[in-house]
Amino acid sequence: MRPTSLLLTVVIALGPVAGIPVLAQTQAQTQAQTQGSDIAGGPVAAKITELTETMKIGPLFVVLGEEGIAYGKSLEADMFPGSGGARWDAAVAAIYDVPALRQRFDAALGDQLAADPAAIAEMIAFFGSDLGQRILSLEIDARRAFLDDGVEEAAQVTADTMRAEGNPRIDLITRLADANDLIEMNVAGSLTGSLAFLQGMTREGLQGSDADENQMMSDVWSQEDQVRTDTTTWLYSYLALAYQPLSDADLEAYIAFSETPAGQKLNTALFSAFEVVFTQVSYDLGRAAIRAMQGSDI
Repeated sequence: MRPTSLLLTVVIALGPVAGIPVLAQTQAQTQAQTQGSDIAGGPVAAKITELTETMKIGPLFVVLGEEGIAYGKSLEADMFPGSGGARWDAAVAAIYDVPALRQRFDAALGDQLAADPAAIAEMIAFFGSDLGQRILSLEIDARRAFLDDGVEEAAQVTADTMRAEGNPRIDLITRLADANDLIEMNVAGSLTGSLAFLQGMTREGLQGSDADENQMMSDVWSQEDQVRTDTTTWLYSYLALAYQPLSDADLEAYIAFSETPAGQKLNTALFSAFEVVFTQVSYDLGRAAIRAMQGSDI
């Protein structure tokens, strides 16, 4: 999978936020889901629901599910070409089951934001405005457009040209990315997703035997520089396409919200919630992949 923006750029590769082994993540996920259930049905839960509806989380997850299916096909082509078949397709579809992913996400987001209803109200106010809704629609439309490799390649050429010509829009995109630490948090997420995938493969392949965790982490983090380069290229291409219809004043308003305490809290909460969802996705994909390679039941 790939990244997104304040809303969408919190999902790069297979999941955000770095460095915590997957078994520890599983405990964190259980805690988040349990705590999230504690607010179910209450006024805070209603506000979280209003926030996720306002932020178009449902349509976003539809696109992420489509990306996941496409990613599953590329994994098969790279790792066990032509041998995954219907069982692999079914495994990938189950891992990217959108209602299940959305349920985990909502519970984790609620856990992150439940203590600050005033901040939730500010988030709803911004993203519920005409500008906020337009931004969200543009982000999701651009994400869906990037399912076409030709569109992504053309957007990269456009972004490279803008940078070479010193287009002021690149400065605005940089300020937005910096306000939300999008590149570094997405790099960390990509590396964590890779680690989770390897852990899933190794633990499934060794049937529970201890794996060399340090070696896996070393192998993954050796890719950091290349991942940062790829992330930066993708991010600027995507944001240049998504925000092309916006005026400079629109982007200034988006940056201003991003720099508020509520904007910062939302950014952190989104990264954390996507971490809960997509670290597990990565781990499950690794398990399914090693089973497919070994010819066992997926």
